[in-house]
Amino acid sequence: MSPVNYGDQKLESVSNKTLFEYADILNVRVPTSCGRNGKCHECIVEVKRGISSLNTPTSAESFLTQGFRLACQAYIDDIDAEVQFNVLRRQPKILVESSQKRLELDALTKMYDGKVYYEGKLIDKFKGVMYGLAIDIGTTTVVMNLLDLETGEVKYITSFENPQKFGGSDVMNRISYDTSEYQGELQKVMISAINFEIGLMSRQLKFHRRCIYEVVVVGNATMRDLFFGLDVASIGEKPYKSKIEIEFNQNKVKTTALNTKAKQIGLRVFPDANVYGGPLIGCHVGSDVAADLLAVGMGNNEQISMLVDVGTNTEVVVGNKDRMIAASCPAGPAFEGGEIKYGMPAYDGAIEHVQFERDILKYKTISGVNPTGICGSGLIDLLAELKNAGKMNYLGVLEKGLDEFIIAPEYDLALSRSDISALAQAKAANYCGQKIVLREYGIIPEDVSNMYIAGGFGNYLDIKNAIEIGFIANVRLENIHRVGNTALQGASQMLVSGRLRSQIEEICNNIEHIELETTEDFFELFVDGCQFNPMIM
Repeated sequence: MSPVNYGDQKLESVSNKTLFEYADILNVRVPTSCGRNGKCHECIVEVKRGISSLNTPTSAESFLTQGFRLACQAYIDDIDAEVQFNVLRRQPKILVESSQKRLELDALTKMYDGKVYYEGKLIDKFKGVMYGLAIDIGTTTVVMNLLDLETGEVKYITSFENPQKFGGSDVMNRISYDTSEYQGELQKVMISAINFEIGLMSRQLKFHRRCIYEVVVVGNATMRDLFFGLDVASIGEKPYKSKIEIEFNQNKVKTTALNTKAKQIGLRVFPDANVYGGPLIGCHVGSDVAADLLAVGMGNNEQISMLVDVGTNTEVVVGNKDRMIAASCPAGPAFEGGEIKYGMPAYDGAIEHVQFERDILKYKTISGVNPTGICGSGLIDLLAELKNAGKMNYLGVLEKGLDEFIIAPEYDLALSRSDISALAQAKAANYCGQKIVLREYGIIPEDVSNMYIAGGFGNYLDIKNAIEIGFIANVRLENIHRVGNTALQGASQMLVSGRLRSQIEEICNNIEHIELETTEDFFELFVDGCQFNPMIM
């Protein structure tokens, strides 16, 4: 009998036992609300190894793509094959540790004389607490803040893998999935995952979920609109605009922000809680970047700053209070655990930093446990270290024509030529976005007073290594700031301040947007960006 693996935990396989039952034995919590009969579609697991040894997918699993199963429906047919699976419930270190700034309190939900009011309208009796929820829906990771609407204090923060992964690793694949016969599945699984987290936090803090009276959601245009159940087909084809952005351009609506009631989308909070979707900037540049701008204060600053929100879709904004230009870079998931054989998000066991010492590669993993893969910050270090040590040239070719570089021989981890190619293309998208926006604004990196590195693994980047391979523009080191998850910070600011919502909506209405692919020399710049060299303007 071969083992069933979850992380570094192993069990001997037994025929006809479901993956859900193995998760129970391993004390791994898998979300479900249907009693394990395949109806709720919440217990999605990613099968990393041995999927052919499982039973044929059932009709309840027809909406899932290759590599994903429902834990309650998948059981082992071949007990001699090794099976490895992951629950889409892992918590990233990077976002949980983000710092929280003091918030300006001007909430739309207020309490007077034992009653709760929203914008002056009575909505409920006061039940001891009055909470709001700020949610940043990233393509790879979802992060949530629970805030006290009376004090602005953050009471709870949580994060989890985006459960929509089965619909594709990037927004274009998810748009394609959602415009198929399975339209609505991506919204359903997201709402279910958020409701699951709401249940956890309400039990831990001992309050009723109906004491959550407001919700603010930010994300790129696709992620935000999928959450609200909108048709995202228009974002997937030229001119790549949300249905709401099109209506805004036609003067049919006054803002690209959204408002609905929780009961309309199945969110398990106060039924009449207002759910606010932050405003979009343009095309794929969404409300998460609007939240970034609010958090770092670019819209109020005279100095020229540059925001780079690194992720599956990297967004770049350059400017000040008088003029801003933005662009979206379709980097893909290579630096966030996708397309790289041993790549993974920043979870326990991910190699997060590497360095050569006397020709021996030393590495550090998250939580100090044995390595199971390598995350984005580790990949950037590795590329820079290989180049600087002469083990890889600027074109990404390994010395002696090797097909792979062994990272950790004792754990069978390596970086292959195909991995390097995928990373080069992801890096090139970042490179092009930054270079084109800087050029369009008429400045060079040395002119940037403040460069803010936000989102994803930005807090853990080795800045020198990132500049060395051209991952970020070569702004002066003293002007570069790692600012953590400013999208969640900005969403929290919108949650507790109606004034700031209006302010960021106005700012977004005046930001210029560049579609990178329409730039005349885009492909020449992309080729340059595939080289592991610092940016030259």
